[in-house]
Amino acid sequence: MKILKPILIILLLIFVFMLFRGCSAYNKMVKLDETVSHQWGQVNNSYQRRADLIASLVSTVQGSAYFEQGTLTEVIEARAKATQVTIDASKLTEENVKNFQVAQGELSGALSRLLVTMERYPDLKTTQQFQDILVSLEGTENRINQARNEYNGTVKEYNTYIRRFPQLIFAAMFGFDKRGYFEADAGAEKRVNIDFSDLKRKPSNAQPQAVESTKPPVQPEEPVHPVPATPEE
Repeated sequence: MKILKPILIILLLIFVFMLFRGCSAYNKMVKLDETVSHQWGQVNNSYQRRADLIASLVSTVQGSAYFEQGTLTEVIEARAKATQVTIDASKLTEENVKNFQVAQGELSGALSRLLVTMERYPDLKTTQQFQDILVSLEGTENRINQARNEYNGTVKEYNTYIRRFPQLIFAAMFGFDKRGYFEADAGAEKRVNIDFSDLKRKPSNAQPQAVESTKPPVQPEEPVHPVPATPEE
């Protein structure tokens, strides 16, 4: 009995330590998990804003009767597919995030081709409505990049924490799984970026003025009338 009593005390102390350690780890994982979910919401909001702006852009372009309908249809279909791919914040697995990224990447490619095509329509691309949408799209692209970077930062902190010992034990017990990252697209170094600079540059409407000549005007020559021949005697 004298030997068992110290062993029981040691086991009790270990249990109490693990209990407090487990509660602390659980609370920290909940906090990190909420941070990841919040940042994922910011990513979703940025992509949704872009989808709404693309819808406005499509409505503006559809007013042109001679615009390439194939390019326009491609954007419409890519937007529909991208908006259908949604992920619950509790299911941000690597596969789900990758599928989401692929769908959004296809929409980015279609949008790039649409903007390149706009170069052939100077009358359409210089309208005020088109220019306003373009400015908003450019700002949204910057927001998306920032939101993705911040999301990856929170995921890195969360994943690192739950994979450390002894947190990995509690993570497995309470169901805290690894979250997926946004990764660089394959061939991103060769991908055509969405460039707004040329489209935002309005061509000048001024007509070239005629240069006045400093030379005196040329007077028309008087017509020379033939002298009738004198008949010979």
